[in-house]
Amino acid sequence: MAFLSRFNQVVQAKANKVLNRIEDPRETLDLSYEKQLEQLQQVRRGLADIATARKRIELQATQLKASAEKLKDQAAAALGQNNEDLAREALSRRSAIATQLEGMKTQHDQLVEQEAHLVSTSQALQSRVESFRTQKETMKAAYTAAEAQTKIGEAVSGISKSMGDTGLAMQRAQDKIGEMQARGQAMDELLESGALTDLSGNSDNIQAQLDAASQTNSVETELAALKAQVATGTPAPAIAAGESTGSTETVTEGVEASPFSLDDK
Repeated sequence: MAFLSRFNQVVQAKANKVLNRIEDPRETLDLSYEKQLEQLQQVRRGLADIATARKRIELQATQLKASAEKLKDQAAAALGQNNEDLAREALSRRSAIATQLEGMKTQHDQLVEQEAHLVSTSQALQSRVESFRTQKETMKAAYTAAEAQTKIGEAVSGISKSMGDTGLAMQRAQDKIGEMQARGQAMDELLESGALTDLSGNSDNIQAQLDAASQTNSVETELAALKAQVATGTPAPAIAAGESTGSTETVTEGVEASPFSLDDK
């Protein structure tokens, strides 16, 4: 039993949350107004039924009164003919009509009282319905304005669902652009440092040819100096690396060679 009670509470709580999300106060107000109108119509139908019953009794009473007057005249006519028995019968019927009229008067008074009560109730309900209708329209207008203001605020702040989706798409695009820009710059740096080989065949061939020619000139210069040393039997003047063939400039005596050079002291 405790489990079922707890389960019912959970179901009811979740159902209330769902109803709160889908409930539109404007529709609720319109529904309440329609129900009040139905109640007012029921009161008016009841008032019409009671008024109809009252009027029927009044018509019946009028007819009975006419019958009673006729019976009175008939009793007088019977006495004029010395027919007491007939006069007595007419008066007896007239007495029954009087008793019937008394009962109808009691019913009539009750109907009049009920009719007056329903008239008062109908008027009060009519006033309440009109007041509620005015409040309903005012509240609906206020809710519509608040809803529009909320949507505008959400759109401006970017927290609405549609604007939020757009904002997320823009953020993803910006992140992707930033990632591609960073990747491109990193690849350029790696290519410039030689860590990566440019497989597209767009390397600097001119610089490579210049570097190869410089190395060839250095070798030829060193070879010429070595030939001069062998031919004369004397040490050849040191040739600085990178000088062109045929240079006659000698290295100043007493200057030590660089530890990173192949030249002898």
